[in-house]
Amino acid sequence: MIVAVLNQKGGVGRTTLALHLAGEWGLRGKRVTLIDADPQSSALDWSKQRARENVSRLFGVVSLARDTLHREVPKIARTADHVVIDGPPRVAGMMRSALLAADLVLIPVQPSPLDGWASAEMLSLLREARIYRPQLAARFVLNRCDARTVIAREATEALADHDPPVLVSTIGQRVVFADAAQSGRLVFELAEESAAAREIAAFAAEVARIAP
Repeated sequence: MIVAVLNQKGGVGRTTLALHLAGEWGLRGKRVTLIDADPQSSALDWSKQRARENVSRLFGVVSLARDTLHREVPKIARTADHVVIDGPPRVAGMMRSALLAADLVLIPVQPSPLDGWASAEMLSLLREARIYRPQLAARFVLNRCDARTVIAREATEALADHDPPVLVSTIGQRVVFADAAQSGRLVFELAEESAAAREIAAFAAEVARIAP
């Protein structure tokens, strides 16, 4: 399965979700390649930090920040069980290419009206891609939220009848994610029994069940 984590809005946690999705699948023995399609190369930097600290590799990371993803990613997918694309912000050409390459698109949003409005362009690109890829699946992911807050509940309710629908799994705003990013690790490596690790495991399991 090829999963693209996309939203043109910055700061929604695309790289965090992409790394942890790849990590969960790698932990379970799957062959996973993460494509860093963001010109900022945050996922690649994370991978380099992990190598500097001699931490064992759970998945491969390849830098591929160009608008030929739809031609190159399927070749990479032949030698992997899963490919995860960490998409770029506000680079429409690369986002279109990632959409054409993917089987499933995950759209991270924070529980804020501003994020909902900012996703309009992303949804327009998704509709455009579905002209060529009508089977393309997509889901919103509520990220960096506290499910117990009123605004998170309102966001979930607002997206309940939306197309694309929202995942049941939500990811909280937790300091351990920042600690993991800086150290080249994943949250389950820093705090195996933490709420963050449980949320990521549930998220990865739900995504796996959507497989086309």
